Amino acid sequence: MKNSETIIKVGLALLLFLCLLDMPYGFYQFVRFVALIGFGILAYNTNQQDKNTEMIIYGGLALLFQPFFKIALGREMWNIVDVIVGIGLIASLFMNRTKSQR
Repeated sequence: MKNSETIIKVGLALLLFLCLLDMPYGFYQFVRFVALIGFGILAYNTNQQDKNTEMIIYGGLALLFQPFFKIALGREMWNIVDVIVGIGLIASLFMNRTKSQR
């Protein structure tokens, strides 16, 4: 379970960082679908672990990135969101690792 969460977080972070490049529009659509699924899985897993705050964050991110009802933030704002979320995903890996070592 932990290994799959790590793969999802790293994969999503990489995709979000790739969104900073000038990619075709289809790539951004793909990222939105993958993010919806990935954040949905993370929300479900954290709910199973009774981590309500993390579940709400991942659920909110799933809604933000979902491709069905687009949220128009503009390219610059989406780039900022992508960087913040990508860094947050990577940081969560290290925070979870230090908690489990205690």
